[in-house]
Amino acid sequence: MAQDEVHTRSNRGQWENYVEGRPELSASFSSKEEAVDQGRALADELGTHHTVDDAEPTGTITDEGEPAADSDPVI
Repeated sequence: MAQDEVHTRSNRGQWENYVEGRPELSASFSSKEEAVDQGRALADELGTHHTVDDAEPTGTITDEGEPAADSDPVI
């Protein structure tokens, strides 16, 4: 990573912008979209590159739809 390069990455359920060599400029966001927008703007301001690191799949099911027909009801 080059000095001042901005990276947007997932970290423990939040999205963060990390600035190489300048941790005081790093920030966290609740959505990827917001983090990417802010990361791009910060990189433009610093005159550097912006990289988005995709999140690793966690295996967590986030669809809160109807339970499967073969699932046991929770009592």
